[in-house]
Amino acid sequence: MKTDDAKKILSLAIDREVEAYTFYRSVSDKVKDPALKSLFNELAGEEKKHREFLQAFLSRDVSKFHFDAGKDYKVGDALPTPALSVGMKPLEGLVIAIKKELEAMQMYTQLASHSTDVEQQLLFSQLANMERAHKARLEDIYTNMAFPEAW
Repeated sequence: MKTDDAKKILSLAIDREVEAYTFYRSVSDKVKDPALKSLFNELAGEEKKHREFLQAFLSRDVSKFHFDAGKDYKVGDALPTPALSVGMKPLEGLVIAIKKELEAMQMYTQLASHSTDVEQQLLFSQLANMERAHKARLEDIYTNMAFPEAW
C-alpha cells in the first residue's frame, strides 16, 4: 500500500472518530442523569483514545496492523434512528451511537471489499473490526437499559 493511500485512509478514520467524540460530548451535555452523563463522557474519552491510536499509525507500516474481530449481534440494526434533540431519551442517544458505529463499520467493510490491494484490505477490515467492537459494547449497554431483568 502506498504511504499516501494509508495516510488518506487513516485521516478518514480519524475524522470519523472526531465526529463520534463530538457526538458523545454533545449527548453528555444534554442528559441530566449523572450515570448517563458519565457513560457518554466515557464513550467520548474512548473515541478520543481511538483518534490518538489512529494518529500514531500515521508513521507506521500499515501491513503490521492487527485487531481482534468483535461479534456483531445486530441488536440496533433494525431500530429506527431517532432525531438528535435536547429532549431525547437516553435510549435514543444510545440508538444514535449504535447507528454511527454501524455506519462506520459498514463503510470500512465496503472499502475492504472493493480494495484490490491486500494490505489495504487488511487495514479496512481491521478498522471495521474496531467499529464492530464499539457497536457491540453500545448494544450491550442498550439491551441492559431497554430490557432490564425483573425478578
